[in-house]
Amino acid sequence: MCGIAGVLNGVSREPVRREQLQHMIGVLRHRGPDGFGFFQGEGVGLAHARLSIIDLEGGWQPIHNEDKRVWIVFNGEIFNYLELREALVKLGHVFYTRSDTEVIVHLYEEYGIDCVQHLNGQFAFAVWDKGRERLFLARDRVGIRPLFYTRVGGSLLFASEVKSLFTDPRVSRTIEPRALDQVFTFWMTVPPQTAFAGVQELPAGHVMVVEKDVETTACYWDPDFRQEQPPRREAEYAEELRALLLDATRLQLRADVPVGAYLSGGLDSSVIATLVRRFSDTPVRTFSVNFSDEAFDERGYQQEVVDHLGTDHSSITCTGRDIGAAFPDVIWHAEKPILRTAPTPLMLLSRLVRESGYKVVLTGEGSDEILAGYDIFKEAKIRRFLARAPESTFRPLILKRLYPYLEKSPVRSVRYGEAFFNADVSGYPEAFYAHVPRWNTTRKTKVFFSDPLKSALHGYDNLQALAPLLHERLPQYDYLSQAQYLEIKTLLSGYLLCSQGDRMAMANSVEGRFPFLDHRVMEFCFALPPGLRMRALTEKYLLKKSVRDLLPQSITRRTKQPYMAPDAQSFFHAQPLDYVDDLLSENRLRRAGYFNPTAVAMLAKKCRQSQVLGFKDNMALVGILSTMLLHDQFVENFAPRISRMQGNLREETRYAVEV
Repeated sequence: MCGIAGVLNGVSREPVRREQLQHMIGVLRHRGPDGFGFFQGEGVGLAHARLSIIDLEGGWQPIHNEDKRVWIVFNGEIFNYLELREALVKLGHVFYTRSDTEVIVHLYEEYGIDCVQHLNGQFAFAVWDKGRERLFLARDRVGIRPLFYTRVGGSLLFASEVKSLFTDPRVSRTIEPRALDQVFTFWMTVPPQTAFAGVQELPAGHVMVVEKDVETTACYWDPDFRQEQPPRREAEYAEELRALLLDATRLQLRADVPVGAYLSGGLDSSVIATLVRRFSDTPVRTFSVNFSDEAFDERGYQQEVVDHLGTDHSSITCTGRDIGAAFPDVIWHAEKPILRTAPTPLMLLSRLVRESGYKVVLTGEGSDEILAGYDIFKEAKIRRFLARAPESTFRPLILKRLYPYLEKSPVRSVRYGEAFFNADVSGYPEAFYAHVPRWNTTRKTKVFFSDPLKSALHGYDNLQALAPLLHERLPQYDYLSQAQYLEIKTLLSGYLLCSQGDRMAMANSVEGRFPFLDHRVMEFCFALPPGLRMRALTEKYLLKKSVRDLLPQSITRRTKQPYMAPDAQSFFHAQPLDYVDDLLSENRLRRAGYFNPTAVAMLAKKCRQSQVLGFKDNMALVGILSTMLLHDQFVENFAPRISRMQGNLREETRYAVEV
């Protein structure tokens, strides 16, 4: 995994300064601490920060084709690169490295921008085609790896992270009001929108081509839930799913460095750790996060899997204060407001991975989205049942079965569940049915918005922002498939894979890999009959059937416990965190202008008095604090922070190219 950056100057084709490229890539050193590389051509510059995982000695980037007319900088992994390389060699292509990066170059020569259809991987890359004067940008199918861009002064700037773009003083650093409205509703910004005005994100499954200063963007992949598989026996479906996951794991273990695995104690990570064990002659190296608060802790289940597989295991235990202390770093890397503290323990866990000498970990992320593992899918099914039978005596029993963890949670209750199921869904498209209660709960946090922010948002309908993300065939899907599609297009790409995934791992130079997000696995699951994804209220039914002989029954049959971390309570302790009081002060809030100081003061008082908080207050506190941190770090104090980073940056150009 790596960091990339680049500049394409407009029709003037003014040379790109090496100093500009060094500044852009220097702030991404955490993504690639092993060395930097540069390419400078006519009006174009590419930069790369390398985390060496494949072809440790020869894979330095930028990489070129045989006649040096096509160049690439690449962030990610192509897991089927060996098979692609073999096919390309037969077609006459000549390779000078053993890297997966070079495969993309020759694949582009052979197929042009359609090369992305051949890639099994997680990627964001930029190809400069000198002959066509074409810049080609691409991002993987579900947005595992990030890619941002902006236009300023006739130049197109792009990079793996927004902070890289901000090293150019021409790029303004302003938080976009519409972005706040989206986050405080959907938990994420809707691509191409980012948290910052004028900065855009290439959406998942999209490519961009800039040729002779004409820019076009196109979608090359989208989840398709049309059921086109011929009917088969349940056991046959289960066998194929297992075979696909096994092969996906095999491919994702390809690396020239050791590979570990995350182990949460849940089904998904346990499955992946088990499959990794199939390909290892030594104990699998596993890593877990635990919590001092037992309401969030799963160490008992983790230990069961460790004992069952005999893994070489390490874990960290997070306290609320640990989370509060690390939260500013989380926002620096996330580059957007967030409503939960859940990313923070994952950043601390990736630090443990790196300190243990590992650069790569496999995780179970993605299973819940493709196999209907979340409560949100069951909730929608129950709401439809209760709407048909509002006086049903089964209501309390259903809620207890759906939320067995509520009794231990300090912020949830069955009463919450009752209120949740009475959510008003009128005024929303039918396809949004499953998500409306979540959005309605979240949007209540906007009560803390300031009058100026509300005025700036007057007349803005954030639901319209979702329209470009959604395929026209969405209304044709069954209810479960609609909910899964929406979850993949919003929360998976816009929050889980970035704020909890790429950014938290790469903060410590660790690459996460996700076998459940192999496109073959996803496409197989999308085409399954809905009843095999969720049978009655049994989530991930087919997955459980396919692996039931591999894991203890206590793991395969346990009710899913959503991954959560202490939220508002993490910021208020006997020993206060200085930044919290500062950012929530009336002076700072008025100066930033996003939130009502009086309302925030009442919320902060409630938190300091350790009163039990509901969903709205917890999300509001975290959202307000993360927004203020974002403003502090990127709007007010970016220049001095970057200046310090550049001053500490060691000159390192182990591979540099000048053209």
